[in-house]
Formats: sequence, C-alpha cells, structure tokens
Amino acid sequence: MRAGIVGLPNVGKSTLFNALTSSKAAQSANYPFCTIEPNEGVVSVPDGRLERISRYIVPKKLVPAALRLVDIAGIVKGASEGEGLGNKFLSHIREVDAVLQVVRCFEDPDVVHVAGAVDPLSDIETVEIELMLADLQTLENALPKAERTAKGGDKDAKARVDAIKKCLEHLGKDQPLRTLTTLEAPEQAAIASFGLMTAKPILYVANVDENDLHGEGPLATKVRARAKEIGAGVVAVCAKLESEIAELDEADRLEMLQSSGLDEPALAVLAREAYRILGLQSYFTAGEKEVRAWTVPIGATAPQAAGVIHTDFEKGFIRAEVYTLDDLETYKSEKDIRAAGKLRVEGKSYVMQDGDICHFLFN
Repeated sequence: MRAGIVGLPNVGKSTLFNALTSSKAAQSANYPFCTIEPNEGVVSVPDGRLERISRYIVPKKLVPAALRLVDIAGIVKGASEGEGLGNKFLSHIREVDAVLQVVRCFEDPDVVHVAGAVDPLSDIETVEIELMLADLQTLENALPKAERTAKGGDKDAKARVDAIKKCLEHLGKDQPLRTLTTLEAPEQAAIASFGLMTAKPILYVANVDENDLHGEGPLATKVRARAKEIGAGVVAVCAKLESEIAELDEADRLEMLQSSGLDEPALAVLAREAYRILGLQSYFTAGEKEVRAWTVPIGATAPQAAGVIHTDFEKGFIRAEVYTLDDLETYKSEKDIRAAGKLRVEGKSYVMQDGDICHFLFN
C-alpha cells in the first residue's frame, strides 16, 4: 500500500518525508518545486504488541508492518490546467492508495508561502479543488468511449457509464468522491483503473510550530474542525522537530521527547493513522526466528492472510490455528494455550481480526 504526501509548495512535505523515512532522500528548500520527481521510502508502523508477544515467545528479531510513502511535488492553484507542472504531479497522486495532505499551521517570515499568507483552510481548499477538477476531466474524457462500448451490450461498460455519471453529478455539487456512497460494487470496479484522486481516503497532517506540538493553536484547530466536518483524520506534527529527533540515537531521542512533553514521536501516531485510513490491520506470526506483523485489509479471510506470506499458502490453505495476545499473556506460552483449549482452529471462511496470532497449515 502506498500513501502520497501532498500539499502546497513550502508546507514541509519533504521535511516530513525525510523524518518519517529517516533519510535525506527528498530535497528540502525555501522555494517552490524543489521536489520534481516523487521520492519513495518505507516507514515502519510502530506497534507495541510486537514487544508484548516477544516477552513470551523470544525471537531473534521483531519485524513491524510497513507502509510505502511517496513525497509528491507541491500542488498549486491551476494545477489541473498545467500550472506548476501540475498535470505531471497530479498523475503521481493517481498511483497512490491514500492521500496525506500536509497543511502549514505555523508562521515563519523566513519561509515563503506560495499564496503570500498562511491560511490552512485556503490551502486545503486549493488542493481539493484542483483534485476535483482533475477528476472531472478524467471522467468527462472517459464518458464518450464508455457510452459507445455500452451500446454494444457490454455489461462492464454499462456499469462504467452509470458510475461515471454518478461521479460527475457528485463532483458537480463540489463534493469529493470519497463522500459518494451510492456506487455499487460493480460500478466501483468499473472505474477503479481511473485512479480518481478525490475518491482516495485522506489524512490531514497539520505541520505545527515547536510551541504548539499538540496542535491546539488557532491554525491547527481550524484544520481539526474541517477534518471533523468531512469525516477525515488529522494528526499534528512539527516536521522540523521530528526531523531533528529522527537523526538522534535511541537515548538522545527519548531525552528530547521527554523534554518536549511527548510520549512518542508524532510520526509514530501519523504512521498508525495512515495505516488506519487505508483500511488495514495487522496479524502476527511468532516463533524463535522472528515475531512479525503482517498487513492485510480489514475483512480479509484466513486464506488471503496466508497469501500475504506466500501465494502458495493461499492456494493450498487447509486451516489456521489462531490465538490472541490476551491468551498469550494469560497462559504464558503456546503450549499452555493449546492445553487450555484456547487455540482456535479456523477454516477458509474465517475473517481475520486485528491482532490475531496465527499458524497456517497448507498443502
């Protein structure tokens, strides 16, 4: 799964990306469009359950779940019409699964704002409008071809025409497609290849000042209100501070967090929230070699979860042996969980639950 970091120029996208990925892959500078090509990196999703499992099943290593992040160049007003190399940048957003929009919530006369003034709601609106306009163009261009194909009796094309018309009507009301709830499953499948940007889940990242680390100031409060209004997520992050923390070793990092009044890096919260909005969850495998978190979509069945480890596991799936972390903490070992009759045997129809600890049996 890939999440794209978007926003206006000079809001802190590349600084945030570098801090999240503990790298300097993305160029960060005080001028628009210092990022041209998208940068990609992988970030771990912090999960305290890994360590809790390892207290009872001691492994050689812990392997957390991971997300792929894409740092995408700044979007400006008129991007849907090619401003600021907009069409090129917008195409990068079509390829990700979720959008993390960085919104500037700090004042700094030394960091220029592309619009001339710091206004987080205006920034959000600018990006949203450009993405909606781009989706409108995509759908309007696709409709004539879909209608021609549908006249020949093609059922998929008929579903595509119906879906396109519903989307165009919704966008015509200035509403992003993520709020459109009337699309049937065949209609969703028919337009999935379009990569419609406003249909993707969104998380607002309020890039705050070092004096407002919890995002309680007036600028971040506006972003929270907007997110609540449209049912989006929001996380407050001081990208500047987080980039400094990311460069420290473990001991110094803890000391800096404590002195800043933080329990953990805000980036840990961001990674977990991004994981959530993507509709993902984790299950675990545990043994002497490793305790590992595996990523599956919410609603995945046991064979699908097994297939994440190896495709042969899904093809030859026989059954899964499942227990919970609570079971492990109560009985202290897998042997005693089994003896207590708490080790469940699940078949092909079992829907995975977040935090399941599993063994898979397969042909």
